[in-house]
Order: sequence, then C-alpha cells, then structure tokens
Amino acid sequence: MCGIAGFIGEGSQPLVEKMTRTLSHRGPDGEGYFLAPLAGAGSFLRYAALGHRRLSIIDVAGGAQPMYNEDKSIVVVFNGEIYNYKKIRATLAGRHTFATSSDTEVIVHLYEEKGEDCIVELEGMFALAIWDMKQEKLLLARDRFGEKPLYYFQTPNVFLFGSELKALMVHPEFRRELDTDALRTYMLFECLPAPHTMFRHAYKLEAGHTLTLRQGKIAVKAYWDLADAAAPHRAAFTTTSERDLLAMLDQKLDASVSKMLMSDVPLGVFLSGGLDSSTVAYYAQKNSSKKIETFSIGFSEASFDESPYAAHVAKRLGTVHHTRVFNSQDLLDVIPKIYGLLDDPLADPSLIPTYLLASFARGSVTVALGGDGSDEFFMGYATFQAEKLAHWYMRLPEVVREQIIRPLINKMPASLSYMSLDFRLKRFVNNLGDDAEFRNQRWIAAFAPEELYQLFPNFKLEKNLYEDIAKHLPHVSSLDIYHRLSYLYTRHYLQDYVLAKVDRASMYNSLEVRAPFLDPDLAAFAFALPYQEKVRGLTTKHILKKLMRPRLGRRIVDRKKQGFQPPIAHWLQRELADLVDAHLHKRVLQAQGIFNPGYVARLVDEHRAGTHDHRKKLWTLLVFQMWYKRFGI
Repeated sequence: MCGIAGFIGEGSQPLVEKMTRTLSHRGPDGEGYFLAPLAGAGSFLRYAALGHRRLSIIDVAGGAQPMYNEDKSIVVVFNGEIYNYKKIRATLAGRHTFATSSDTEVIVHLYEEKGEDCIVELEGMFALAIWDMKQEKLLLARDRFGEKPLYYFQTPNVFLFGSELKALMVHPEFRRELDTDALRTYMLFECLPAPHTMFRHAYKLEAGHTLTLRQGKIAVKAYWDLADAAAPHRAAFTTTSERDLLAMLDQKLDASVSKMLMSDVPLGVFLSGGLDSSTVAYYAQKNSSKKIETFSIGFSEASFDESPYAAHVAKRLGTVHHTRVFNSQDLLDVIPKIYGLLDDPLADPSLIPTYLLASFARGSVTVALGGDGSDEFFMGYATFQAEKLAHWYMRLPEVVREQIIRPLINKMPASLSYMSLDFRLKRFVNNLGDDAEFRNQRWIAAFAPEELYQLFPNFKLEKNLYEDIAKHLPHVSSLDIYHRLSYLYTRHYLQDYVLAKVDRASMYNSLEVRAPFLDPDLAAFAFALPYQEKVRGLTTKHILKKLMRPRLGRRIVDRKKQGFQPPIAHWLQRELADLVDAHLHKRVLQAQGIFNPGYVARLVDEHRAGTHDHRKKLWTLLVFQMWYKRFGI
C-alpha cells in the first residue's frame, strides 16, 4: 500500500519530491522518483514526473518503485494490491525478464503486451500511473469499486495526479478555487460523488475507469461495470436452487478471503461482531495455518459498544483477539487531527472510531481485512426495508397519510439517541414524494434539495441536483427497483463515503485494509442474486445469514444491525459546543458569505434546545467549515 503522485508538463525534480512527500503517511517505508524531459522545443522545462511512497507488503526487499520494463521505456507507480499477480506472472514469464517478485512488475509487462487493456486483467484494489516513454502517453487507472483514491487536475501548462489532493496542491499551477456546485452536491450527499472535488478543475477518477493523457488531451473511459459483470450470473440464476446458491456463495467467499490473506508482513482482521466482519474472520481463520489476529475497539458508552459481540465471535472462532476501550473524550480529542487531514470534506462521524481502530491495529499488523461491500450487494441497509414499507404505505389513502399519520409523527418529541424511532419515522414520512432512487438519497442525506434555498443566500435551482444519481439510471433501467438502488449505493455511498472513510482512516495510520466482499467475482455474483434471496419480509441479507447462522450462531447473525457511530447528536449540544460556535456562529458565517447565518443559527438553537434533531445537518456543515478553514480559501 502506497501513495503516488506526479505531473506531465512544467515542473522539476524538487517539485515532484515535494508533492510525493505529502503522502508519507501512505508509505513510510521508502520513496522513489522518475523524471524525464518531454520531446519538443523548450522541453527542458517540461517533464514527465512520477513519485512513489512505499508501504512494504509484498516483496519487502525488492519491490521498490518506480518500476520499469527491460529497456526502461515503460515506468509505473502503483498503490494497492493485485491479488491475481502470480497467475498473470505465470503467463508472462516465458516472454519477459522479472527482476523482482512483486505484483507491481507484473503490471509493467502486462502493459507491454496489452496496452491499456491490461487493466481488465488486474484483480485487486489499486490506483496506478504508467508512463509510456515511446508514445509519451500517461495511463491512470482506478480499481473497480474505488478502494484506492486517485485525483487529477489540468491547466494549459501541466497535468497533475496523486493519491490525495494535498499532493496536487503543492504544485504552483494548482488553484484553490471553491466549486460552489460541488458544495451544494456535498450538502445532499455528505460526501462528494466522483468525479467531483471541492475545487474547480480538480477531479476524482471514477472507480472502474481509466484516464489517458496524450499531447495534452484527456480521455476517460470505463473498463468495468458491476451491472454488466452480473448479467451472466443473473441469467443463470433463474434455474438455480437456493441450495446450489448457498454452495456457490460459500465457495466464492472462501476463495476471496483466501486470496486476500497473501502478505509478507503481519495481517489481521477488523472484527466488530457484526455479520460482515464476522464472516470475513470465519473464512480467514478457516484458510489460515495459524490463529488469525482480530481487532476491535470498545466504548465506555454502552449504546454504541459492540466489543462484547466481537469477543464472542473471536472465542467461537478461536482467533487471537485484541480489544481496546475508548471513552468519549478519546474520540473528541482526535477530531481536529482527523478532519485536519481530509482534502475533501466527508461528513461520516464513523471516521473517528475507524481511525482509532486502525491506529490500534497498526500496533500489531500492517494489513487488515474488513467487511465493507456486503451491505450494498446483499441489501443490508435499513433503507431497503424502508423502501419495501414505502410500497405498502403509499397504498393508504392520501388523506390518511398526509392529514393523520404524517402530522402525528412530526409532533413526536426529538430523541438524540442513535437511530431513534422518531428520527427514522420523520425521515420516512417526510421524503416519500420522489421516485425511489431519489427518496433513498433523501433518507440518508443531511439536506434535501428544497432546503438549499434556506441554506444558501440567493440560491437558484439551475440543474437537477441529483444528476449524479440520474446519470446512472438508464444503464440499469431493466433491473427491479431494489437492484437499481443496490447499484446506486455502490456507485456513490460505497465508493465516496464508506471506502473513502476506510482509506483515509487506515492510511493516515500506514495500515492497509482489504475488503474481500469487493472481489469482482464475488461482488458480481452477490449483486445478481434474486431479490428474494436478499430480503425476506423485512429481514435483510437472507442468504448470507442462512449460510453463516450455523457457523457464527444466532446471537451474531440475527442481532439488530448496529452502526459504528459516536454520539454526535449529544456532542453537538455539549462537548462540541465551542467547536460549533467557532465555525458556525453568525459572525463567522456573515464574514464568510457562503451560508445563510440566520438559518444556520436556527438549526443550532433548535438542536441545543432538544426540540429538533439536526445532527446530520450540523455535522455536515461543521465538517465543511473545518475543511474550509484549513485551506484558507
């Protein structure tokens, strides 16, 4: 696991070194650079430059980057892991000379043979850059689900790229100009869906895409799509029994976890005690010749402490389990540090405990496996239950819904406990007017589109604010609504919220985290499973629970889903009051000139009084303000 950076155009050796060293947390074990002049007049000021920071995982002794082919006409810098690299290497060995045993060198020689199409054969998590000196062409690529980040920025003088925006900001051509359209999008998603960033002209390469740069011209294209990959499975499932589906799921989970155990450094598993992480731990222990190390953190506040469940799973599986208990003050203390590291605002409070878990695990291992991806493919989120309820609810007479039920629910007193009943019911009844794809985003987001009129002075609706959702719908129009929602969750919530959180939390601690549920074969299989194999009544993840119930026990498999969330609602009333005042006070907002000070003041006052639960709105605003202050825009 590493960090990469570079530029094509104006720059220098000290500049690429400075860019790359901003990513030292992603790769504390070493660094390497490539710099070569571009052809043409005045090229002594124009270079192709690649930089790499290394976290040693595979071939610790010999895997230094940048890495070259035999005649050094192809050079690569790479962040991630290629799980099928040994298989690819075997097909290349007779035609190429390998100087190392690393997965990186496989990429170079595969590119020699297949050009841009080489990316399709890579199974893993990655962000990579290949410079082809003969063609003077740059190829960037990002893995299928976006586990590893990759940013880029272009002016007439230079093209910049890097694992994080902070690397690009070092270059004097980078401009820190706020993109107001992106800011509005952030308020609706609590993150920035790719390709957006908060800066004008800076972009994230979307998952499953490549970018080529030649003679200053950019071409971006998709090389993989989940719905397309799942289509052959879906056709076959029409005649497949549940018994056979269970056997196939078991085999694919086993294969995925097994391949992700490869490592030349200590490896462990994040274990929350929930179904997903426990499933990964089960297969990891099954495929290991020694006891797997598992890691969980506990909290002194029992309402969001899952550590007893994690300990129960560890005992059942026989892992070497490590637990550390934190209190609220521990979490509060790291907020300025964590949110001072983010280049893009991300309003997910679970970033805080995820960071602490990664920090704790890094004391013992360099690689950890996690359970991300399962909720998206097996429809595990409560919104899938809510969508099913919505179909029933909308059959009621409108007068009953709008004049009796909705007013009664909105009069319920606010409770600030995690996912309280009033919070969920109010979200449900107040956001039923849109099509399912859009109301699901309303259910999980901080702000609804109409609330932007109150948040931003002189706001005008000039485009579909949900265009980042709408653009994907034609591609999945033949699927049922639940699979369309599942697809959308992978394109936005998984990529830009969940995986971004895990990447930043882990890499700030120089820890690599792998997600077995994101193996492309397993993911396509799981996504294609019929709806009734995922949701039965209001029970989600039916087939996964049926598979794992005999292995993990009902106490784990059938317990209520619990999020990894700190008590943000209460903190915003008390412990974070000074931080809220420092960033959201009327005087601050009036001087800044972005938000409506009166509207934000009302949100703060109502939340502090306990009459309304504005946790999501206030946290989303606060995270942006911390980001804005850091970059001094």
